[in-house]
Amino acid sequence: MLNKTQIKVRGYHLDLFQHVNNARYLEFIEEGRWAFFDEFFDKDDWMQQDLVWPVVNININFKSEANFGDLLEVQTRYAKIGNRSITMKQTIINVQTNDIVVEADVTYVCFSKAAKSAIPFPNDFRQRVELSIATFE
Repeated sequence: MLNKTQIKVRGYHLDLFQHVNNARYLEFIEEGRWAFFDEFFDKDDWMQQDLVWPVVNININFKSEANFGDLLEVQTRYAKIGNRSITMKQTIINVQTNDIVVEADVTYVCFSKAAKSAIPFPNDFRQRVELSIATFE
């Protein structure tokens, strides 16, 4: 599954150099992840479980700048699943130019609130993720 979320660059996204501030890209990819989760999960089942999904690592590569008024598309998909961690691949593309603006790998863990530790993924979740990943291999 690939989620595509569009974000228009606003004035408050800009830094002193009049292009998108690096910290804003973290917000953009977070918006992309939440949109992905909206499609991937049944909200009632997900929110009632004991599980939370804390981000433990973000690797982000800035490829080109984005400026005021640009329309950006955040593309989000699962890329790799381990026993307790999962990595998403996120790419931000400038819709007008088709330039890659940002590439990011975001890793998070399956965390049990009750156990207060990372736990192995539930089998049904693992199967859905593996199927999602297989569509891109």
